[in-house]
Amino acid sequence: MRARNIPPNEVDTVTRRKRDDPRQAPASGATSIPPAGAPYRGVPSRDDAATVLCPLCHNAFSAAGRALYCSDACRKTAWRRRHQAPPSVIVVPARGRPRRPITVYECAGCGTRALGQQRCDTCGAFSTRVGLGGLCPHCDEPVAIDDLVDQTMIPPAIGAGRR
Repeated sequence: MRARNIPPNEVDTVTRRKRDDPRQAPASGATSIPPAGAPYRGVPSRDDAATVLCPLCHNAFSAAGRALYCSDACRKTAWRRRHQAPPSVIVVPARGRPRRPITVYECAGCGTRALGQQRCDTCGAFSTRVGLGGLCPHCDEPVAIDDLVDQTMIPPAIGAGRR
C-alpha cells in the first residue's frame, strides 16, 4: 500500500526506497542469485544444506562442515597433487640463436649419427634431423633429447603450434 501524503512516483512499495535516488539504487556490478536448480560453483558460507561441486572430480555433493571434497579418495589425491615434486624443465635455446650446433642428425643410408653436421662423414649423403641433443657423457656418441625422455610424460606446451 502507498501512503496517501507521498506521490506514487517517488516511493517504490516493494523496496521502500525512492525510485529516482541513485544512491539507493543497487550497484550495477551486484551479483545476481543463480536460477533455481543450477549447481552452486563455490563453497557455501555456513550453509550445510547447499550442494557443492568437488574441485577434483566435479561431482555434486552435500558438504558437511568445512568439507571441500566429496570423498577421502579425492581429498588424498588433491593433497598428493599439491605436494608432488615439480616436473623437470627441458631447456630449449632462445629464438635467434643457432640450433645447428646442438642438433643431432642421422644418416638414412648407414645409420650413423652426427652432432651439428648435416652431411654424413662415411657415405657423404645428407642426414635427416633427429632433434636437439648433445654428446653422451659416457660414450661420446650423439644422443637426442627425444631418445632419453618419454614423450607421454611431458605436458603439452602452452601456445604450442603458434608462431
